[in-house]
This record gives sequence, structure tokens and C-alpha cells, in this order.
Amino acid sequence: QVQLVESGGGLVQAGGSLRLSCAASGRTFSTYVMGWFRQAPGKEREFVAAIRWIWSGGSTVYADSVKGRFTISRDIPKNAVYLQMNSLRPEDTAVYYCAARARTVGDSRITHEEEYDYWGQGTQVTVSS
Repeated sequence: QVQLVESGGGLVQAGGSLRLSCAASGRTFSTYVMGWFRQAPGKEREFVAAIRWIWSGGSTVYADSVKGRFTISRDIPKNAVYLQMNSLRPEDTAVYYCAARARTVGDSRITHEEEYDYWGQGTQVTVSS
């Protein structure tokens, strides 16, 4: 019912910035939460950031590893969510995935990937030293 397409990944040097985009289509009115996850080579997929889509005025949650460097934002008329990544580090290198949940979820569960209903195909971010 919801399709997600990520874009904006690429190669950047440490200290640089990238802005990822996720465009949603389909029954987007049913989307309550959108988030970003990432999976680095040889690592488990991990939570990055999430934003509440239609409730709580777009409140956000961030992983400690990106807090202060990354910013998640939404554009409801465009059905899009963004991830502005600043001060990038080599350890930020990963495939970044956009995800959406079609129901509300509490903050205690919003970081868990199993709570999300739809996923994009991922976009590669590579940070060189």
C-alpha cells in the first residue's frame, strides 16, 4: 500500500555532508511514522532516526551515534522524508534504508526495525577518510 524510494546517497569525504531523500507513494495517509535505518559492511542493521508523520507535530528520535550531526525532517505535502547528514565519519558508511509504519508506535519501540511495515531498496553512503 506504500512504496518508498530512497535517493541522495553517494561518496563524500569525512567531515562532509549528504542529504538523503525518501519519496512515499500509495496510501500515504495511513503512514504514522517514517524512519531511517542503516547497515554497514559486516554489521547488523541499526536505527538512525525517526519522525512522526501526522501526529506530535513531527517529533523526532535519534540514535546516540548520530545525534547532533543528523537531522530528519518531513514534507507532508510532498510525501517525503529527508535525512540531512553533517560531519560525516567513515563509520557512517552504510546502506541507508527508509522505512514506514502504518500504525502509531510508542517511543519505546520506534527504534526497532520489526515495527516498520514498508521498506525502500536502500541507498549507499560511503564516507572516505
